[in-house]
Amino acid sequence: MRGKKQAPRRVILPDPQYQSVLVAKFINKIMERGKKTVARKIVYQAFDVVHEKTKEDPRDVFELALKNVAPQVEVKSRRVGGANYQVPVEVRGDRRQALAFRWLIEAANGKKGRPMHLKLAEELVLASKNEGDAIKKKMDVHRMAEANRAFAHFA
Repeated sequence: MRGKKQAPRRVILPDPQYQSVLVAKFINKIMERGKKTVARKIVYQAFDVVHEKTKEDPRDVFELALKNVAPQVEVKSRRVGGANYQVPVEVRGDRRQALAFRWLIEAANGKKGRPMHLKLAEELVLASKNEGDAIKKKMDVHRMAEANRAFAHFA
């Protein structure tokens, strides 16, 4: 069969200001239509606002927020004998990070009427305190997995 070989993982260079690969990945996730400078500006301004609000290192707040938002389990649809079951499965590390990024950005986008860097900063601060829409999304996913624990043997 052709096309079986998986594409090699690209090496992501750390971002220039914080020297962090995690921040660089987050910037890439925020970026739209290839406008990396705009995405960097949003993230760095958000980090400045986080620093003003919390008086802590914004990278520490960011990493704590990511750790709090990242899900441990999720449900996957599995077809068994004509019926679809929501089977709880553990989340891999890279997917866990991707989901955390996505949920933080979606939660920030969900708030209307303010610049993105302010919405993102607020969501990061809330997530670091285990509050906010991104944490709510994680709890919903965990609740769903818990409710379907009876189907775990289909995994």
